[in-house]
Amino acid sequence: MAKEECITQRNKTGDPSTLRNRKTFPTSEKTLRTPSTPVLKDKNRHTAGLKPEDDTQSSNGTSAQLSARGSFSDEPQNKVFLMLVVGLSLSTRLYKITEPPHVCWDETHFGKMGSYYINRTFFFDVHPPLGKMLIGLAGYMTGYDGTFPFIKPGDKYEHHNYWGMRGFCAVLGSFLPVFAYLIVLELSQSHTAALITATLLIFDTGCVTISQYILLDPILMFFIMAAVLSMVKFSRQRYRPFTASWWLWLVLTGVNLAGAMGVKFVGLFVILLVGLNTVWDLWRLLGDLSLSLVDIAKHFLARVVGLILLPVFLYVTVFAIHFVVLNKSGPGDGFFSSAFQSRLIGNNLHNASMPEYLAYGSTITVKNLRIAGGYLHSHWHLYPEGVGARQQQVTAYLHKDYNNLWLVHRQNNNESQSGTPDLVRHGDVIRLEHKETTRNLHSHLHEAPMTKKHFQVTGYGTNGTGDANDLWQVEVCGGQKGDLVKVLRSKVRFLHRATGCVLYSSGKTLPKWGWEQVEVTCSPYLKETPSSQWNIEDHINPKLPNISLSVLKPHFLEILLESHIVMIRGNSGLKPKDNEMNSKPWHWPINYQGLRFSGVNETEYRVYLLGNPVLWWMNLASLGLYLIMVAVASVALQRGFSLDQKRIEHSHVLMRGGGLLLLGWLLHYAPFYTMGRVLYYHHYFPAMLFSSMLTGITLDILLKSADLLLRPPYCDWLERAGQMVLLLTALYSFYLFHPLSYGMTGPLAHEPGSAMAGLKWMDSWEF
Repeated sequence: MAKEECITQRNKTGDPSTLRNRKTFPTSEKTLRTPSTPVLKDKNRHTAGLKPEDDTQSSNGTSAQLSARGSFSDEPQNKVFLMLVVGLSLSTRLYKITEPPHVCWDETHFGKMGSYYINRTFFFDVHPPLGKMLIGLAGYMTGYDGTFPFIKPGDKYEHHNYWGMRGFCAVLGSFLPVFAYLIVLELSQSHTAALITATLLIFDTGCVTISQYILLDPILMFFIMAAVLSMVKFSRQRYRPFTASWWLWLVLTGVNLAGAMGVKFVGLFVILLVGLNTVWDLWRLLGDLSLSLVDIAKHFLARVVGLILLPVFLYVTVFAIHFVVLNKSGPGDGFFSSAFQSRLIGNNLHNASMPEYLAYGSTITVKNLRIAGGYLHSHWHLYPEGVGARQQQVTAYLHKDYNNLWLVHRQNNNESQSGTPDLVRHGDVIRLEHKETTRNLHSHLHEAPMTKKHFQVTGYGTNGTGDANDLWQVEVCGGQKGDLVKVLRSKVRFLHRATGCVLYSSGKTLPKWGWEQVEVTCSPYLKETPSSQWNIEDHINPKLPNISLSVLKPHFLEILLESHIVMIRGNSGLKPKDNEMNSKPWHWPINYQGLRFSGVNETEYRVYLLGNPVLWWMNLASLGLYLIMVAVASVALQRGFSLDQKRIEHSHVLMRGGGLLLLGWLLHYAPFYTMGRVLYYHHYFPAMLFSSMLTGITLDILLKSADLLLRPPYCDWLERAGQMVLLLTALYSFYLFHPLSYGMTGPLAHEPGSAMAGLKWMDSWEF
């Protein structure tokens, strides 16, 4: 019966008069549906509460016959293909996983951060913590003790157990071809398209390389692909709302969105993809007149819970665990506020006590609020000849030091000698005397050493005596005249009375004459920024009662907010360094330049991150081919050409399944053109996954369209020949370029006898 209905529907749909009389291209049960996009409702069919026996049409748009026998992806044939994909993925990723036995590229960062988790030592990174937490957990579970220093690339691991962290990343990287296979299978209902996609990823040298090391990228891409697969599977459940499987895939989508965002902020792109798909899905439901407003409200609330509240809860939970585990003072302290540091065991502010409000006669340290802004600092060394006035240097120093101490005086040195000292208030004019050298904090109209539009800041005077250029007005940010200055809590600015400029940490590193410390200037630009804001950290005054800093410790939401502000500033501060090659987004799809993971000369073990050029250029060509095929299909449907059911199904797989993947590629690629931070080649890999999936669908439909040129059986032969050419091309190109992934020694590519001889097809490749 189901088969007869399917044949009848195909005959009706293939009728030219029917097509010509339609105002829009077919989107009812007679045409293909994919989970990625909604379809127009059939007024005679009630989707809510649909019984299994009434579901005469597949939710992915094939046929009633297919739906009746269950999921296409549950067929025995698919299980064989899936096991083959799993086996090849694991074998290519885990092969030579312990080679080379030394630190490669960014392992020096993320391996070290894994060690910090094992040792519970606080650190700072520009990315959210989940990826590093999982790396640390993998190391701990496989016997790594967190003692390897990860100082620089090339350092030998020796007896340290590093394979567990690499193996964990490799296993997650092995899931990428598997997830891609399942996603394409759901969107296209074609084993061939799914296998082409899996082949492109299994035999991509870049995807293999980036999965084999202690990096965040395989973890990030695992969650991105898992989120897309869960979204597609959830869409497939649209005719079975609120069932167990419907809830399962909805919850898994939310969990994986939280995972992607918890590894890197790039996870926002897949959140946007799922969000756009969800909005479109809800819009379809709103147009289904068989659903009451109560039903629609239930759908809306379920998605709010599963795709917003659940991911937010999990994301915040990751940070809660992060703060609980990293409770010891470490190299990340200086990036955070003094109040934040007071909660870290081993920090001098932990369980300390000091006066709550700043007073005259106090000894203090002053910390800048920008990332790596440092402590206000001075020392006996003078500025060199030709650098402003030859007076004592004032800098910002990133570490705690005796030369960070300053004394607070009234402008006329008239402090109370007995009794309780007066408190410093918003609007007061003060003088800061460097405790070690007894020189006053001073500024004048000489230009700053590095920031030429700012004024120089120096130490001037002897034993606290100086001139009018030593006077600074205290301003509490957001405060009013008379407000007290709170230790740790108040954000303070120091306005120079004589010139009207504001004390400023530029973040620029001084030359060797300045001991490579951070430049401090007086900025004529008075806009409030973290660079011009300071807080009082240490506060010593024996005439005032001390309070325990435990009462000043920030609560969880405060440290959560602060950590995000610091991460965002850190990301925006990642600018290209002098003589550093800054990769451009247009370089990435054409495989213009890779990344050295290990080794430079012929005596070293060399690993080079570069996508399989044959497959990457095939992906690039397929993007153009896809747009042409969609344009042709759209014109044919719009003009009402007589098309058979096969051609109609192909058109809708292209436009809906392919459209979802094209959107995913754009969302993970186009935003990089707007970013001002330093960019690297590996940033393209999430977009490459979507491009490879789109290639699988595009080439599959192209080969299946051979019957437009040839009659059976010649069209079948051509299709099979095309598939074999694709497979052999992937295998042979992987054979040629696999030394890039698995390592090589000996002569370089341009030298005779090299394993890569003749394969340096672009001068920009560095192997």
